[in-house]
This record gives sequence, structure tokens and C-alpha cells, in this order.
Amino acid sequence: MLGTLGVLGAAGFAVLTWLVTAGGAPVRTDGRVLHWFLRTAAAHPGFGTTAHYLCKLGNIQVAVPVLLAAVAGTAWAARTAGLPRWWLPPAAAAVAMILVPVVVTLVKDAVHRPPPGLTVPDPSGYGYFPSGHTATSSVAFGAAALLLLPWARGRAARLVLAAGTPLLLLAVGFALVWCDYHWPTDVLASWCLTVVLLSGVAAAQVLAARAAAAPDRGSESPGDG
Repeated sequence: MLGTLGVLGAAGFAVLTWLVTAGGAPVRTDGRVLHWFLRTAAAHPGFGTTAHYLCKLGNIQVAVPVLLAAVAGTAWAARTAGLPRWWLPPAAAAVAMILVPVVVTLVKDAVHRPPPGLTVPDPSGYGYFPSGHTATSSVAFGAAALLLLPWARGRAARLVLAAGTPLLLLAVGFALVWCDYHWPTDVLASWCLTVVLLSGVAAAQVLAARAAAAPDRGSESPGDG
């Protein structure tokens, strides 16, 4: 299941990258969706302040410390509990976060997409595809939620992590388009990238859980069984 999700995420990212690079009808549709967002934002200016605060959740200074706290806390808890392979999920989350700026920067430089609503690339050389803020917030908060879920006590805490985190990440992506910081497909591509990276984190958790559930073969005597 996790492998399938990872493949689908990678395929979605590749297709969106190709469509943005090639232009054509999908990109024109992207423009129409962007204009709808901008018209709606102009008609509801009261949401602007909230949207800008949501966008800030994609800042490295905000998202990365949250993930680091989850990595440190869950690693300490798992090691204290004596779990085998306690280091695997935190390490996978850290690697996923490290890969975000690498992949985003490489693709931005290769695609060199113009700012939202424009057809001419930014003179500074900055590309807008995919959305770095979307990828940063999605991987950081998503990985933190995955790490914390096994340690959550109580139904309310698990519900907040399992349902609240995806809603928050959707809101951040929505806000980035609402504020005219990104094209819709910039955000969609980063969500696809997030699926790939978080699938790796989830797979690491599965491996660690299986190691913890396996019987201790070393404690069995030769006559057992």
C-alpha cells in the first residue's frame, strides 16, 4: 500500500512537471483556477490576514523546528522504552526533510516557472514550480504527525494528529494560492512530492513496529518449541 502511494505520488509529480514545462491547455486551466482564487480573495478581504499567517507555516524557521522537536522527542521515548530500531522512523523523517530543499531547488532551476499569472520568468532567476512553502510545511508537519501518532494517548489526540494535520496542510496550500504566491499546480506538485517522502517515513515506522513486535529469539532456549 505504501509503495503504491509512493509510486502514485512520484507519477503525479512527474506528470505535473511535464505539463508545466510543455504548457498548453492544462496550464491555461491552471490560470483560470488561479484567477478564480484571486477574484474570490478580492471579494473576501477579511480572510487575507489569516491566509498570510497560514502561509508563514511553510517558512523553514517555523516548520523545521516543529519536526526537530518531534524527531528528538520520539527518538528519546523509543530509545528509553528499549525498542529495537528506535532510530529508524526519526532518521527517515530527518532525511525526508533534507530532501525537500534539494528536490525543490533542482526542479525550480530546471523548470524556471514565471510568477503566478505571468508568462515571463522572474528576472532574478527564481522559479515558482514546485512550491517550496507547501513542500516544507507538508513534509515537516506530516512527518511530525506520523512520528507522534504511535505515542498519542487518547482518542482526541490521535484525531487531531490524523485528521487535523491534513486539514492544516490543505489550508496552507489553499492560502498560498489565495495570496497569489503560487499557481495551483505549484501546490499540487508539492503535495505529490510530500506523498512520496512521507511514504518513506511511514515505511520506516512499519519496519520499526515489526521489529518491536517480533519475538526475542535470543531468549529462547535450545529446547524451546
